[in-house]
Amino acid sequence: MIDYQNVHLTGHELFEPYLRRHETLVDPLHFCNQLIRVRNERQKPGMAHATLSRVRVYRGEPSPMHDPNGHARNQAQKAQWERDPRVRVQMRPLKYEYERDATGRKASGPDGKWIVKGSPREKGVDVLCALALVREARQHDIDLVILASHDSDLDPALDEAAALGMAKVETFCWVDPTQRHRSRMKRQTQRSLWFTPLGPTEFADCRDLTDYK
Repeated sequence: MIDYQNVHLTGHELFEPYLRRHETLVDPLHFCNQLIRVRNERQKPGMAHATLSRVRVYRGEPSPMHDPNGHARNQAQKAQWERDPRVRVQMRPLKYEYERDATGRKASGPDGKWIVKGSPREKGVDVLCALALVREARQHDIDLVILASHDSDLDPALDEAAALGMAKVETFCWVDPTQRHRSRMKRQTQRSLWFTPLGPTEFADCRDLTDYK
């Protein structure tokens, strides 16, 4: 499962910050294929290899009122990614802050719309990821769950999923070989979990090259 904004922006800032963010979009299926490939290559001889059966993506959704173009691109990306039946994208509306008038009410502009202050934030996506992680780890037809996120707030969910003793729980991280002190995040989990490192080559290979303009 993929905490999409976290995976995309962490890789973008680490490997290709000179490009615009929309130029480094991650295709969830390409990403998972790279993840499984590298994970299997790093397994010890005789260990079972993983196969990809489900891709669950969680991300924020721009408001159609405040950001109609962003909302349209978001929907187009969802439709594109879900062309493969293994991929499912679940979204939560982004959180917007508003200018306030003297009475404390939301201020409106000449067009009658509320005036947005600053950039919107994701709200509740980490909760979706945590719930899905535990839910998937309890499925009888799943024996491996990999969480793709650098968000340490999800560490308790990793512990909970691993403690079920059903599916094996693993993680991933972006790693720049020239900046290992910045790249590898030590998770504050109670258990030692296998993680799969991916680098700049994998980041380039999981690019979504679709033009969503």
